[in-house]
Order: sequence, then C-alpha cells, then structure tokens
Amino acid sequence: MIRFALFATAAALGLAAPPASAQEARPMMLPLDGTMLEVSAEGVSTRTPDLAMIQAGVVTQAAGADEAMRQNSTRMASVLAALRRAGIAERDIQTANLTLSPQYRYAQNEPPVITGYQASNQVSVRFRDIAKSGAILDALVRQGANNISGPNLLIEKPEAALDEARTAAVATARARAELYAKAAGLRVDRILSISESNAMPPPMPVMMARAQSFAADKATEIAPGEQELRVTLAVRFVLK
Repeated sequence: MIRFALFATAAALGLAAPPASAQEARPMMLPLDGTMLEVSAEGVSTRTPDLAMIQAGVVTQAAGADEAMRQNSTRMASVLAALRRAGIAERDIQTANLTLSPQYRYAQNEPPVITGYQASNQVSVRFRDIAKSGAILDALVRQGANNISGPNLLIEKPEAALDEARTAAVATARARAELYAKAAGLRVDRILSISESNAMPPPMPVMMARAQSFAADKATEIAPGEQELRVTLAVRFVLK
C-alpha cells in the first residue's frame, strides 16, 4: 500500500486559524512542508519450533455412568503415570477437558432411550523435546490413551525472531521510500510514524489422531520443520 499526500501550513495558504474551541474539539495535525508517503512493508524471520502442544486422553463407554467414569479414571491414571515416567514435568501437564455424557438410541416416533454413558478425559501436554514426543505418544497409546489430537508446533520465545522481522520490515519500507522518492524527484527527509500489525507467528495446523493410527511396528515421528514469523508495518515518510 502506497499513499502520497501533499501538505502545507495554514499560514502558507493564507487561511485563518480556527477558534480555540474548535482546536480543542479535534486533534491537531502537525503541518508538513513536504509530501507524505505511506508504505506498507512486511518482515519475515524463520525458526525451528521448539515446543509441541498435544492433547491426549481416554474415552470409555459403559452401561452406567459410575462404571464409565471408573474405567476412565483407571486408564487415565496409567496415561498420566506414563507421562511422568517419560520425564514430562507437572507444569507441562494440564487437564483440558473432562466430560460424562449419556448415549442415546433414536427410533422414529419414539423418545430417545439412554443406552449407556461415555466418559472422556483429556490432558494438554507440552513437549519441550519434540524429537521424543512421538515415542512418548506411542507409550501413551499402549497405556490406554485412545483420543489424541495435535501437534500444535510453537516457538516458545518468539521475541528475538519477531525483532528480526521488525528490523527487516523497516529496512524494506525505507528502501521502497527511497525508490519512490527518487522516481518523484524528491528525497526522504524523515520517518513520521510507524505502526505495527500481525506481529505473531501463525498457528500450525492441528492434526487429529486416534489410537489405531499409531502402528505398533513403527514409531510415530513428529517433524518440527520450520516456521515463519511475520511482522507488517505501516511507515509514513516525509519527502522533500
């Protein structure tokens, strides 16, 4: 996005200054002796994700609510124990969802009939060593986990990468301003303002998986790949 605007002072145009009350009612713009150019520029930096967020849990069904919850609690205890044995810290394990819901049978022109109950318990797990997360997931499935979703791959501390993207965006905006100034027979005098948007890494797509997706004869692999961090700036320059 490129915008040009030509400004002049009120005195240069011979216009009278507005009354004091009008000046207080609206913000005053600084007069510019030159041309304003607004440039939109994007900066990009790349990093390898170092954090994987995955949900793992157990879904059980039984004729009675108590039995569904009892089975779920027993299997979930094994899943949590497996996570702790794998070295996952307590701060990286958090209950994400716990539900108990009736299961119905529907027939035409008849009220629904409860046929049993389904219990579900999900924990959100942060894997700080992505290379080991696949093997840990396989262990969870062996311990009874049958509902797994993820991974959501993240950069735990994106600030340095975002600062790189900001620096690149400013450099791009400056280069474009120099280009337009030269084409217009002007020069870049100074930067008037900088505004930032979209300074966040994009969310990675989430993959859904069920227990049967994990083959017993082949270890699950999670490839971190590379993630782009983008910053978009709107920079206003004064050209003379």
